[in-house]
Amino acid sequence: MSTQWMAEAVCRDYEPDVFFPRDGSGVTHAIAICATCPVSEQCLDYAIANHVDHGIWGGKSERERRRIARERRRVRLLNADVA
Repeated sequence: MSTQWMAEAVCRDYEPDVFFPRDGSGVTHAIAICATCPVSEQCLDYAIANHVDHGIWGGKSERERRRIARERRRVRLLNADVA
């Protein structure tokens, strides 16, 4: 998976700790930054594909990424059954 999108990521202008928050307000702040990022979808896809367990990626928390990954697997299985 290409990582060229990282050069356009808004997070490159912040300290990495911002995206590995220890509290709820830190999570909210990181997600707000991600909301302004032009490559948040690529970031999210990267984190899910690479099973990144920590931090905010693509504007999503670890728990949200796990839920999205489960849903994507479910849809793939449903589509495979139809084909």
